[in-house]
Amino acid sequence: MAQLPPGIRFITSFSRDQWYRAFIFSLTFWLYVSFHLSRKPISIVKGELHKHCAASREVELDSYKEYAAQIQPVKKPSNVSQCGWEPFDKNNYKQLLGALDYSFLCAYAVGMYLSGIIGERLPIRYYLTVGMLASGLFTAMFGLGYFYNVHNLWFYIMAQIANGLVQTTGWPSVVTCIGNWFGKGRRGLIMGIWNSHTSVGNILGSLIAAYWVSTCWGLSFVMPGVIIAVMGIVCFLFLIEHPKDISCSCTPSSTSKTFLNGTSRFRVQMPTLNAKETSKPQDPEMQHLLIDSENCSVSLNSSTVVPGEGRHGTSAISFLGALRIPGVIEFSLCLLFAKLVSYTFLFWLPLYITNVEHLDAKRAGDLSTLFDVGGIFGGILAGLISDRLEKRASTCGMMLLLAAPTLYMFSAISKMGLEATVVMLLISGALVNGPYALITTAVSADLGTHKSLKGNARALSTVTAIIDGTGSVGAALGPLLAGLISPSGWNNVFYMLMVADACALLFLLRLIQKELRCNADHTL
Repeated sequence: MAQLPPGIRFITSFSRDQWYRAFIFSLTFWLYVSFHLSRKPISIVKGELHKHCAASREVELDSYKEYAAQIQPVKKPSNVSQCGWEPFDKNNYKQLLGALDYSFLCAYAVGMYLSGIIGERLPIRYYLTVGMLASGLFTAMFGLGYFYNVHNLWFYIMAQIANGLVQTTGWPSVVTCIGNWFGKGRRGLIMGIWNSHTSVGNILGSLIAAYWVSTCWGLSFVMPGVIIAVMGIVCFLFLIEHPKDISCSCTPSSTSKTFLNGTSRFRVQMPTLNAKETSKPQDPEMQHLLIDSENCSVSLNSSTVVPGEGRHGTSAISFLGALRIPGVIEFSLCLLFAKLVSYTFLFWLPLYITNVEHLDAKRAGDLSTLFDVGGIFGGILAGLISDRLEKRASTCGMMLLLAAPTLYMFSAISKMGLEATVVMLLISGALVNGPYALITTAVSADLGTHKSLKGNARALSTVTAIIDGTGSVGAALGPLLAGLISPSGWNNVFYMLMVADACALLFLLRLIQKELRCNADHTL
């Protein structure tokens, strides 16, 4: 009998359930990559919507001449002024560009609170598909303003508002779906790797938008819009909401079965473990890493699945009920300030690089991707450390503590040359995005399956939406404040970001203290 080829041996070494799990991991990863890919173009195109012109200060005139000498002359539409694209060619362009960011992010923050509540009452696959198709439409709509010679500010603001609302369908849906397929143990590492979709999407979005930004910036929006719409069709054709849909035994753990389908749900009952069972080593797939609000015990979930009474068998958790889950308020407020910092970089970093390094919009967009490269490593590192230490809050606090002085160093060192900017972009990206990634993924999933819910499987979407919705308030404030503060100097923007990092750390102090106290008690 002939020996099987190495490739076939590799394929057969994994079970059917493991292949399905890997497929869902990859599919949800690329689905959310397309969401972030479609959000990035606005930050790249800002340098083209407004360019330094003769009306600027003398210093800006010199930098514009240097910029103009670096690029080849291209044919522009007759409606393009010397200073950019009307109405962004005026002296108040930073406020107008800030208004575009604020419109999208405010709509996203408001919509996120509603999205989780709606999403847990509808089939995830249909809900996510409709959201992605609509997002593709409104992303492309912004770019169509270039081709149809639109110079009305409200056209672009309304496109941003509509896109912000429909993009809220993404996060609660993919987190709920991935939570169905993966258990609690090693969740930090798994979701840290999975959450790199944020940075991958930002990188791809930057590269795609930068390719056309200097010649036809409308395509910088149209192409990402087409991509997310196509991924919406892929979602409709292939997304499997939970293992039960394909009779898969690949549940979050061998004894903990919680199904989160939008139309057919199961309720979990928690049996009592005897002393012999509790003395056994805990399966890492069954561990909670968040400390109980009443004591220092780390709870072990062992559960028995009991058929639910259909869609309405287990009532969906209320908004106030979700807020009463221990840790939800603290992590939500922490994320508000952490996301404020992250999204300020997301929307304003290319323009900052253009001003400081005197690069054209394309090169600045390409360089800004290094911040997201650092974010990939930061998210994975935060998940790995939190799994190893079994301390989510302390891990976030440590990275936030390091982030504030790093931001100050970035503002000072980035003016020393391109090489210094590259290094600081990588370090800042890791420390800024690490806590943000950990809270929006592993922490949200932990809280959404907290033992205080007593097996209510319909809470994860709502909890995720509350945490990310609160964070989105900060995401809306950050770019707005940057637009208002930046005319007085970029240093003041960095001071604002450092204060935001300190506030994020402040809201975690109680949870950090509890984790450290519990660790001391266990040591004794």
